[in-house]
Formats: sequence, C-alpha cells, structure tokens
Amino acid sequence: MTTSDTDEYVTAELNRLRGSIDNIDAAVVHMLAERFKATQQVGHLKAEHHLPPADPAREARQIARLRQLAESARLDPAFAEKLLNFIVAEVIRHHERIAEETATPDA
Repeated sequence: MTTSDTDEYVTAELNRLRGSIDNIDAAVVHMLAERFKATQQVGHLKAEHHLPPADPAREARQIARLRQLAESARLDPAFAEKLLNFIVAEVIRHHERIAEETATPDA
C-alpha cells in the first residue's frame, strides 16, 4: 500500500466516521428538542398549580437513573451527571420564566 493509498483510505474513513458523528449530533439535537417540549408542558402545569420550578427529589432520582444507564452504556457516569445537571438547570430556568409569565398580579 502506498502513502497515497493510505492517505485516501484515511481520508475516506475519517469522512465516513464524521458523517456518522454528524448524524448522531442531529439525532441528539432532535431528542433534546422533544425533551424540552415535554418539560415546557411540565412547566405550564406546575405554574398553573403553583408548584415550584425545581423538584430536587425527582432530580436526584433522575441523576441516579442516568448514572446507571451511563454505566450500562460504558459512558462515564460523571459526564452523564454533568450533562443532566446542565439540562435540568435550563429546564428550571424555563419553568421559572413560565411561572413569571403565568402569575397574575395581586388584586
């Protein structure tokens, strides 16, 4: 195999792998969008019933669950927890905004 053949093989293989990564990234973005649609509905329900934006007990259960899933998938559980914490912080921010928009002034 010549250097030129190797370079062409490496380039083709990089392009194939990067195409796969691009497809996975697109799927992740679409899944996050679906997740946020559901959490927006939760936010509206919480606001309508004057429930707090955050639910620490639920968040703790979700972190434990996600860490177990990560271990099963051979993904670093600490990374999975950081990712979930980032997502949950954004969800709480949305819920707080929804609650502010839903609040009615005192009469």
